[in-house]
Amino acid sequence: MTDKLIAGFERFRSEAYEGRNALMPQLAADGQKPDYFIISCIDSRANPGIIFKTEPGTFFAHKAMGAIVRPYKKGTALAAALQFALQYNQVSKLIVLGHTGCGAVKALVENIDDEEISSFVEVARAGVEKAKQCACAEDTHDDIYRHSEEQIVLESVSNLMTYPSVQKAITEGRAEIKPWLFDMSGGDLLEYDENVKAFTSLIHQSPLSKSGVKDCHA
Repeated sequence: MTDKLIAGFERFRSEAYEGRNALMPQLAADGQKPDYFIISCIDSRANPGIIFKTEPGTFFAHKAMGAIVRPYKKGTALAAALQFALQYNQVSKLIVLGHTGCGAVKALVENIDDEEISSFVEVARAGVEKAKQCACAEDTHDDIYRHSEEQIVLESVSNLMTYPSVQKAITEGRAEIKPWLFDMSGGDLLEYDENVKAFTSLIHQSPLSKSGVKDCHA
């Protein structure tokens, strides 16, 4: 049944197409100019359009399991999308948005026996190994899982820098990359702070959780 989708579209149409300040007709006529390019996970609970409550036209979206960015390869969907966004739409902020409770990261940590999935997520293995190297003796399996989620965001950021369009935009001072993590259970949004070598909350009013990432980049 598609009732939920149709009902949702009717709400969207009412909000975005009706009234004096209707946004979608304007966007359809004038075109788009997003400020952000968000790379996020396919997880249905971590949809950036939902968690950021943005208006249409705010960001370009690219989805992949675990928000994993593979190293540059010419002609891929991500390479083409980044070229379009950075070169022709002047997007200024690239966001790699991972999240806690990520199934793709769990597949890596637990060595899932599914070739179709493992062949894609394997590129993020270095993030898992980094998390294990930084683990303390008292760390539980769940601790390593959480550290892996954070490290894989950073691994994806490193891979993002191998894309020519990204290198060019950053070198020219036109764009920057934000490593973000949505804490799904805690209701928090974290960003990696290079100064303290850790993910810290961007929500300054009573964040519900704190990052537990270890300093793996000192």
